Amino acid sequence: MYTAIGYAAQSSTAPLAPMTFQRRGLRPDDVAIDILYCGVCHSDIHQARDEWGFAVYPLMPGHEIVGRVTAVGEKAGKYQVGDLVGVGCMVDSCRHCEACRQDLEQYCLEGPTQTYATPDRIDGSNTLGGYSSSIVVSEHFVLRIPQGMDLPSAAPILCAGITTYSPLKHHGVGPGHKVGVLGMGGLGHMGIKFAKALGAEVTLFTRSPAKAEEARRQGADHVIVSTDEAQMREAAGRFDFLLDTIPVQHDLNPYLETLKFDGVHILVGLIEPVDPPVHAANLVLKRRVLAGSLIGGIAETQEVLDFCAEHGISCDIEMLDIRDINEAFERMIKGDVKYRFVIDMATLQA
Repeated sequence: MYTAIGYAAQSSTAPLAPMTFQRRGLRPDDVAIDILYCGVCHSDIHQARDEWGFAVYPLMPGHEIVGRVTAVGEKAGKYQVGDLVGVGCMVDSCRHCEACRQDLEQYCLEGPTQTYATPDRIDGSNTLGGYSSSIVVSEHFVLRIPQGMDLPSAAPILCAGITTYSPLKHHGVGPGHKVGVLGMGGLGHMGIKFAKALGAEVTLFTRSPAKAEEARRQGADHVIVSTDEAQMREAAGRFDFLLDTIPVQHDLNPYLETLKFDGVHILVGLIEPVDPPVHAANLVLKRRVLAGSLIGGIAETQEVLDFCAEHGISCDIEMLDIRDINEAFERMIKGDVKYRFVIDMATLQA
């Protein structure tokens, strides 16, 4: 074991504060990583404040990690000291169930080990995330950062990026398809970029007319103001897919009516009950599908990193001093960031 430092919440009502703690020593298949950058995800806030009801304290968030390899275990052969690597939302899974065998570790039937606030499968200790100086992770769950990628903006690809890329790939989005993206935050702006890069015609649905110019800068071909009833009526039956990144309860019915028959509405932002209820006729009468998607497996996360490098896609970020993390949480709740905070871990030592 060795001593590391980071920022953690000691309870659901406590602000994040500096903490010294022990990281495990290298297991045979492990990689030790000095963390250079870590993205800030809205789920970090939910967990730190126990808004989902299963937080474990002390809770050290962070699952959009980019760093440099400092040591490898005796049986670890994928990476060498000095390699630039990433760690996303998972650090382990059972590795033998049906989902894991299909490279879908996020759907592990025994439950994946999350990067923070989850019991380690071997020693039972509470996993502690990337708001820290370093981390030790099994090499299977470590990603290679492609050469030439901007490291800070690569960090959110490990969550916001894969969360939007995976369902578009799974449902076969490509040239000739019309894709609507609901919401333009950290997830939504990446969804626009990916759908466009895959060849689709992309429309942003937003409540704010002021976002139209920004949406087109991100690559959207069209913008529909969802509060404008005339625009929504005109969009009826137009879309093949809707990528719904809205993280709060909202009425799905008006959006479902914009889908063609056999259209697919994909939820990636909402994990609460759907309220108001979905009117079944909006599904049944047009054979529409209401679907969901959770991040992506390790192989697909490497795929999205490589895709971003090939297509010049990056996340729009604002760099953050970790000493300002509590203020950043409040700004995120207000939607005051375009579009993802990324912590410069050099500020942890300042």
